Amino acid sequence: MGRDGAGALQQDLFGISGEAVAGEPVLMALHAEYYEQIWQGLKTHEFRRRFLEDRPVRWFVYLNAPVSRLAAVIDLGPAVVDVPGQVAAIAERARVGNGASVLEYVQDLERAYAIPILGVAEYPGRSVDELRVELGVFHPPQGYVRLRGHPQLLAVCEKIAMENPLRTMSVHHR
Repeated sequence: MGRDGAGALQQDLFGISGEAVAGEPVLMALHAEYYEQIWQGLKTHEFRRRFLEDRPVRWFVYLNAPVSRLAAVIDLGPAVVDVPGQVAAIAERARVGNGASVLEYVQDLERAYAIPILGVAEYPGRSVDELRVELGVFHPPQGYVRLRGHPQLLAVCEKIAMENPLRTMSVHHR
């Protein structure tokens, strides 16, 4: 799976299939309102003050309270790292009127991150209580957590991603 008979990588819903495109697994929280904006086609980038550079990322999405659920996987392209004004300009091009709020969020930094969203898949997932039962201890992430350093949590995330998705979508950039 992922390679044809000649060894070339095959395209799947979100790009090239396989570990190379799946990217580094991270767990990050997101507010439900921004998550819904992705599904509405209004949010095509994630803007962060700190993030990984030079690599695609497989984002396991924990939806903050009141949802309090690990519920989706978002494939992210490599982050665009630039000065706050340029990152805000990306936000403005993606959605008119969004640049000002992004600039306010990152203006005190030397550099900020605009991370392109490539695709999203929603799963039944696990509630915070179910995660605590399965893991023993679970604290919703502040910022992002690199999952390769947390094998038990990574295994739970991967198990969720093996379920049948409730819905999937590729994100198109202008």
